[in-house]
Amino acid sequence: MHVLISGGAGFIGANFVHQTLTDRPDCAVTVLDKLTYAGNLASLSDVSDRIEFVQGDVADAETVDPLVAAADLVVHFAAESHNDNSLRDPSPFVQTNLVGTFQLLEAVRRHGVRYHHISTDEVYGDLELDDPAKFTPTTPYNPSSPYSSTKAGSDLMVRAWVRSFGVQATISNCSNNYGPYQHIEKFIPRQITNLIDGVRPKLYGAGLNVRDWIHVRDHNQAVWDIIDRGEIGQTYLIGADGEMNNKQVVELILELMGHAPDDYDHVADRPGHDLRYAIDATKLRQDTGWEPQFKDFRSGLADTIAWYQANQTWWRPQKAAVEARYAAQGQ
Repeated sequence: MHVLISGGAGFIGANFVHQTLTDRPDCAVTVLDKLTYAGNLASLSDVSDRIEFVQGDVADAETVDPLVAAADLVVHFAAESHNDNSLRDPSPFVQTNLVGTFQLLEAVRRHGVRYHHISTDEVYGDLELDDPAKFTPTTPYNPSSPYSSTKAGSDLMVRAWVRSFGVQATISNCSNNYGPYQHIEKFIPRQITNLIDGVRPKLYGAGLNVRDWIHVRDHNQAVWDIIDRGEIGQTYLIGADGEMNNKQVVELILELMGHAPDDYDHVADRPGHDLRYAIDATKLRQDTGWEPQFKDFRSGLADTIAWYQANQTWWRPQKAAVEARYAAQGQ
C-alpha cells in the first residue's frame, strides 16, 4: 500500500508516520508538509531514508494531484490548529483547513483513492462542567473559534463529497492528543519543558477547563483501525475516557517530576476558552474493536515526560522563541 500523509511533519502526523513504518513495514509512505512553524523535519530524521518527503501546500492543486494519483490511501492530518493564532489571524485557517481539504477531496475524487480525514472534537463546541453528556457522532456542530469552524467546514465537505460524488472516505474527530513530538507551545509539553528548565508552570485562569486526553499512539492506532474496519461515509469519535481539568494536569505533571502540587502560577485566561470536551467512543469500539494502550492518563503522561526529558535536542531549539511569544502576551 502507498500512503500519502499530509501534515506528516507535524505532531500527530509524524507519530503516524513512525507508527505506520513500524507496524506496517510493507507500506510505502509519502509525506506532504508545508513546514510551517508547527512542522518539524527533525521529527522524521530517523526515518528520512524510508519515506518520500515533499515540501508543499495542500491547498496547491498542482502539488497535490500527482501525489494523490500515485497513492492508494490519503490520510489528511495537515491543518492550522492553534486556537489563539486563529483569533489573531483566521486567514491561514481558511486556506489550509478549507481550501486544502477541497483540493485533496477533488484529487481523490479524480483518481478513486481512499481518503481518511482527521478532525477534532472542537467542532462540537463545548459542554458545561457539570453536564454528564459526552460528544457522539450525532452531536450538532457548534464551533466557537475560527480554528474549530474551519475544521467543522472541512468535515462537512468530506460528508458532501461522499454523498454527492461517491468518494471513499471516513472521518475521525479526536479529543486532545499528547505525547512525543508535540510542539512546546502546547499545554502539556510547555509545562514539562518549563519544569526541566526550572521554570514554574503557568495555568490559564482557575484551570477548571476540562479536556478528554488521549495519547497520540492510541489515536493513531484508532485511525488505522477505522481505515481497516470502519464503514465508508461514517464519522468516528476517538477518545480514551481521559477527562481531566487543566489544574489536575499541571498538578500531576508536578508530582511526576518531583515538585510540590502547588508549584505553578496563574495567568489570564484565554479568550473564548471552551469549558469542557468529552468523547463517547462507543461506536469506534463496537465497529473496529479498538482499545487504548494507555488506559489511564497517569501512565501516558509519565511516558510523555520521559520522552521530553530524553529528547531535549528536539525541542530546545524552539524553546526561547516560544517563551518570548508567551511573555509578550503576558502568559
